[in-house]
Amino acid sequence: MSHEHHHHEHECCEHEHEHHHEHGLKKQLTLIILTAILLVAAVIIEKTCSLTTWQLLLVYLIPYLLIGHETLMEAAEGIMHGDAFNEHFLMSIATIGALCIGFLPGAETEFPEAVFVMLFFQVGELFEGYAEGKSRESIAHLMDIRPDYANVECRTENGEFATAHDECADGATEANSTLHSTLKKIPPEEVEIGSVIIIRPGEKVPLDGVVIEGTSSLNTIALTGESMPRELTVGDEVISGCVNLSGVIKVRTTKDFGESTVSKIIELVEHASEHKSQSETFITRFARIYTPIVVLAAIALAVVPPLTCQLSSINYQLSTWIYRALMFLVVSCPCALVISVPLTFFGGIGGASRKGILIKGANYMDVLAKVDTVVFDKTGTLTHGQFAVEAVHPDTCDEHQLLHLAAHVEHYSTHPIGAALRDAFPDEATDGCRLSDVEEIAGQGIKAKVEDREVCVGNTKLMDAVGAKWHDCHHVGTIIHVAIDGEYAGHIVINDKIKEDSAEAITQLKAMGVRKTVMLTGDRQEVGAHVAQTLGIDEYHAELLPADKVTFFENEERSKLNKVAFVGDGINDAPVLARADVGIAMGGLGSDAAIEAADVVLMDDHPSKIALAIRIARRTLAIAKQNVWFAIGIKVTVLLLAAVGIATMWLAVFADVGVTVLAVLNAMRALK
Repeated sequence: MSHEHHHHEHECCEHEHEHHHEHGLKKQLTLIILTAILLVAAVIIEKTCSLTTWQLLLVYLIPYLLIGHETLMEAAEGIMHGDAFNEHFLMSIATIGALCIGFLPGAETEFPEAVFVMLFFQVGELFEGYAEGKSRESIAHLMDIRPDYANVECRTENGEFATAHDECADGATEANSTLHSTLKKIPPEEVEIGSVIIIRPGEKVPLDGVVIEGTSSLNTIALTGESMPRELTVGDEVISGCVNLSGVIKVRTTKDFGESTVSKIIELVEHASEHKSQSETFITRFARIYTPIVVLAAIALAVVPPLTCQLSSINYQLSTWIYRALMFLVVSCPCALVISVPLTFFGGIGGASRKGILIKGANYMDVLAKVDTVVFDKTGTLTHGQFAVEAVHPDTCDEHQLLHLAAHVEHYSTHPIGAALRDAFPDEATDGCRLSDVEEIAGQGIKAKVEDREVCVGNTKLMDAVGAKWHDCHHVGTIIHVAIDGEYAGHIVINDKIKEDSAEAITQLKAMGVRKTVMLTGDRQEVGAHVAQTLGIDEYHAELLPADKVTFFENEERSKLNKVAFVGDGINDAPVLARADVGIAMGGLGSDAAIEAADVVLMDDHPSKIALAIRIARRTLAIAKQNVWFAIGIKVTVLLLAAVGIATMWLAVFADVGVTVLAVLNAMRALK
């Protein structure tokens, strides 16, 4: 019950947060419009009625307090908590100063400016709130993968959870009639490992498991960004967060909710913001040092020139220098930087997740953007990691017969080579050939009788043992020799197939300016050379153990190279994924070690996504840099103009709030 309660509580909190955010933005917009109307009214009153300075102050205080009360309260809170130098404090000092300046002898009143500064500051805050909402939405689309319930098959004798047949297997055909059973809807957190759940068309897969009945296709777009549905049949693994499209399936769960793919992904995305990028940490430090310096500079600007003029008996007006100091404060507010840079990274992470690329934090974006060497594991990363027949070279019979005999001999073999031969000749199980006297010879192969002929399938040692005169093959791969009744019949080449987009991935990386590509593999030397040559990889190291891969990273390679990304499929590559500057896990679908050890997880098996991840990271970083230079450039210019008296308070407001709005709008480009 506590689980169910927690699940609903989590959902309620999320909805409440969204509702609260929207309500806050509407309230803010209403206040801005109302203040703008009151400000116009106050200006009209000032122009048409002859009021004293005190009476005018009271007229302008109404719109000022209406729009500025929250900022003033935040500033007061900051002072009480020892964090005085924030943007609220700067805005409050500048506007209160502008309200008071009219009471100095010979000074003009600056009441409209004071209200306008506050008003524009709130407009900036409104834009920031809107942009943050958009970024959250982009990440929240990932949260849509969170399943709401699981239909658990009940096994109670008294039919306690019995439901109507038609409700149970909605849309099931008579062929699926075995799926008609009693079900209970419960939160995914409460489903135990090994439970049988039923997933109907249109429902989300609540937990990871294996299909035990039914066929269907899965929509994996939320996890992988791939629009092509994945076909499912008995024995296939299903991953939580996907949507069942066509048939009713029965699944036996293999993980509880906390360990399932969907909850791990949600957890990763929710914690991504804890890892700050170098740009973000730089700006936090920068704001901490910069703000007190600016406040002191503003005080100096208000005090030093008048004192100098006083001592030199030069005519001066105190209000002029105080006004310039106040402008200096308004301009110097660092909110454009403090807001836009984290927002840019937040948007970049959200945009990448839409493409099925999970980046675990802004700091990894920094590294990704600077990667100049990519090191690949071979099996399962550049290749499928499954053996398949690549070529059949018969000597004394035809291709069909050679495959037919080899597949029959390997009928009972559990070796991957046996599986590859059976896959290449699927009729083997149904063509009714008699198989007898099967004998496995360790380290050599298998001997068996197919009908009345003795067939030997294995390596060259087995051929020598039966006296068959074998010959080598020009193909690279595992060569399986076949002899019939002691006479050599030909050979079959078996290889781990290279993925369709591996070559494209290497080409794209080189086009993007990645200096070097390296492949590390535990496979034989000639296989490593063949794959490296086929794909155009610069350097390869073969016959390595997992420990040798770690050594490769710890040796001289590291000092020479700049930023190194390692791409692996995560099971045996976890130590190396953790050692690299940025670890990228392939096929995060279902591979727990990958999701844990890697900094970036590609939710499908496509190596071409690596280039896309680097491109997104570079673009995000470029947008963040544009914001930093744009904000600093405009601020410095207007600060200098303010110091020499050319700038007005209106220009000062643009330099602060206008720049913030433009920087926030620029940051939102990272979402796309």
